Amino acid sequence: MAAITSGGKLFTSAPGSAAPTSLVVRFRSTRRRYCLAETMGNRQNTSMQTVFEAAGGIDGLRRLAEAWHHRVMADEVVAHAFSHGFHPQHVERLAAYWGEALGGPTTYSDSYGEETTVVKMHSGNGEHEEMDRRAIACFDQALADAGLAGNAVLRQVLHDYFAWATTTTMARYHRSAEDVPNDLSIPHWSWDGLQP
Repeated sequence: MAAITSGGKLFTSAPGSAAPTSLVVRFRSTRRRYCLAETMGNRQNTSMQTVFEAAGGIDGLRRLAEAWHHRVMADEVVAHAFSHGFHPQHVERLAAYWGEALGGPTTYSDSYGEETTVVKMHSGNGEHEEMDRRAIACFDQALADAGLAGNAVLRQVLHDYFAWATTTTMARYHRSAEDVPNDLSIPHWSWDGLQP
């Protein structure tokens, strides 16, 4: 069984699987710093690069968002979250959101909305740990589909971000969307994890 920390939570996975099979809340701080040489394989450039840049910028994240959306729509449990419909530009908006969270431009906040609206959209649906686990598994598979799984460090950082966002930020107000504060901003994630 492998252990994966994300946002202070410990996720466990079955042997040979990158997807968490159970959520075990155990707070632990993990801080990592990676330079470009480590994240880009054999390249010798040692300058720092954002996760956004390492993932291929907006084009790489759009591929990832499209692959994830395709995977979740094919999953009988996760697809339920989209049963009410979704925005026709869902993939573009999701890529912009992830991009802003991962160190890219503020396109989502400038053009589409703000964090409070995003969190409200994901709130008031009760607890849904099985759906969360499956959404994370779909994300892990989408990393491969989008060509982002070849670099183990980048893959782990992206997985950690998505697992954290899915099980904390987007699941925090499961009782009611009315509980969501009005002044939230998009959390930022780097090679070191959640940024203050």
